[in-house]
Amino acid sequence: MSPFSGSASRTREWRHLRLTRDGGVATVTLARPAKLNALTFGAYADLRDLLAELSRERSVRALVLAGEGRGFCSGGDVDEIIGATLAMDTAQLLDFNRMTGQVVRAIRECPFPVVAAVHGVAAGAGAVLALAADFRIADPSARFVFLFTRVGLSGGDMGAAYLLPRIVGLGHATRLLMLGEPVRAPEAERIGLLSELTDEGRAGSRAAELARRLADGPALAHAQTKALLTAELDMPLAAAVELDAASQALLMNGEDYAEFHAAFTEKRPAKWQGR
Repeated sequence: MSPFSGSASRTREWRHLRLTRDGGVATVTLARPAKLNALTFGAYADLRDLLAELSRERSVRALVLAGEGRGFCSGGDVDEIIGATLAMDTAQLLDFNRMTGQVVRAIRECPFPVVAAVHGVAAGAGAVLALAADFRIADPSARFVFLFTRVGLSGGDMGAAYLLPRIVGLGHATRLLMLGEPVRAPEAERIGLLSELTDEGRAGSRAAELARRLADGPALAHAQTKALLTAELDMPLAAAVELDAASQALLMNGEDYAEFHAAFTEKRPAKWQGR
C-alpha cells in the first residue's frame, strides 16, 4: 500500500472495533462480544480503512487481530447484513461483496505481518479474516467453519477459494468450503491451517509475543517477504527468481543489512531500523 496520503486526517476513533498500540505493535479487537463479534457493514468498512491508515503511517511493524469475549468472530451479522442484503439490488450487492474482499486484500497487502489470535469460533467471514492473516495462533477449543454454502452461497467468498487451497491443499479446501463443517483446532493444526496451537487461553498472549518478536525485528525485510509471498503465488519460477533478485539487491543496499554485518563483527545484537 502507498505511504502517501491526501487531505483526509487520521481517524481518532473507530466506532466498530478497538485499536490499541504498544511500541510498533497494533492490536485490533473485534468488540461485539454479545454477538460473538459478528461483522456489520461498518465493521467491514472500518477494518478496510484502518488497515489503509496504518499502512500509510509506517509506524506499525506488526498487528494482532483478535476477538473479545467467547469467540474470535461469528461472521456476518444475520440481522444487520444477511437480512439487509435481501433487499439490495445487484449493484448494491456487488458493492458490498467488493468491500468484504477489499478487507482481505488489505490484510494481505499491508506492509506488516498480521497475527490472528483465535479462540472459540471463527466462522464465515471470521474464518476468512483469520485465513488472510500471516500467522494463525489458536487455543485448543478454537474451531473454523466456512459456512457460505450452508446459507446458499458460494464457498469462494472473500478470496477463500484462492487462499485456502494454497494453505491446506486443494483436497482439504474442497471439503472445508463445500461441506461447511467445523474444523477444530487439532485438525486445523494437522492440515496446516494453524501456525501454532497453544494451551487453552493462551492464544492471545502467544499472538502478542509473536507480534512483539516481529516488531522488534527487521521490519523492511518482513514487509518485503510478505509482499513476495503474495506476489509469487501465481508467478512462473523465472519471474519469481527475477523479482527475488531485484528485491534482494534493494535490501542489500539498506541500513539493516549493513547493521547486521556490524553487529556480527562486534558480537552484539543487531539494532534494526526498518530501513
